Amino acid sequence: MTETSSAHSPDAPICNVAAHDEAAWRAGLKVGTPTLFGIGAWGLVVGIAMVKSGLSIAQALGMTLLVFAGSAQLAALPLIASHAPVWVIFLTALVVNLRFVIFSALLAPHFSQLPWRKRFALGYVAGDMTVALFLHKFPDPAPQPGKLSYLKGLLYPNWAAWQIGSIAGIFAGSAVPAEWGLGFAGTLAIICVMVPLIAGRPALCGVLVAGAVAVLAVGLPYKLGLLLAVLLGMLTSMAVEEGAEKWRQSRGEQR
Repeated sequence: MTETSSAHSPDAPICNVAAHDEAAWRAGLKVGTPTLFGIGAWGLVVGIAMVKSGLSIAQALGMTLLVFAGSAQLAALPLIASHAPVWVIFLTALVVNLRFVIFSALLAPHFSQLPWRKRFALGYVAGDMTVALFLHKFPDPAPQPGKLSYLKGLLYPNWAAWQIGSIAGIFAGSAVPAEWGLGFAGTLAIICVMVPLIAGRPALCGVLVAGAVAVLAVGLPYKLGLLLAVLLGMLTSMAVEEGAEKWRQSRGEQR
């Protein structure tokens, strides 16, 4: 009983998780380094696209520093360029970024003992690949030494690579000819990041439905077809996942 109480004392998880671990930080940096070039290149494309869409340098810098979400930025830019209502732009970006709610729910048990300001900062610099790499290393939410250092080794270089690429693209945007087809380059960048994340049947079904709806609804005003595609894709993934879980449970009961 004494050992159990000691292991779950309020101070132990905080010390174990939050204490700096140089080896864990370097391990996170090593694992995340191969993704940095792609992140920086994608940021470069988005930075150029922001300037080409009509944003001033100050507006583009504010967007990349505050939003820090390439898919949401690229989704919002055509709406901004077409002078769509603010609520449409905001809602589109919100729906595209709903995946971060899932990421937060997955990371929360690992760092629930940290102060909310620190958790807020970690949430701001979190990204798709960094969260996936962290959860691959630490699937168990139980407190472990070096967890926070490993996560920082993934997050901070990733954030820096994005901002360096994006800011370079913002300042280079005025010098890039329009005929380079940057809109298509941005689409290719998203595909390169998205394809490795399509793991399993639910994600694949969601992507296929979202793609089909986006093509069929391309004529909707204010590019609302994109919003509809994201919503139906998410619902499809959830439905397939729930159906697969019920099927596995029924198979287990039959055995």
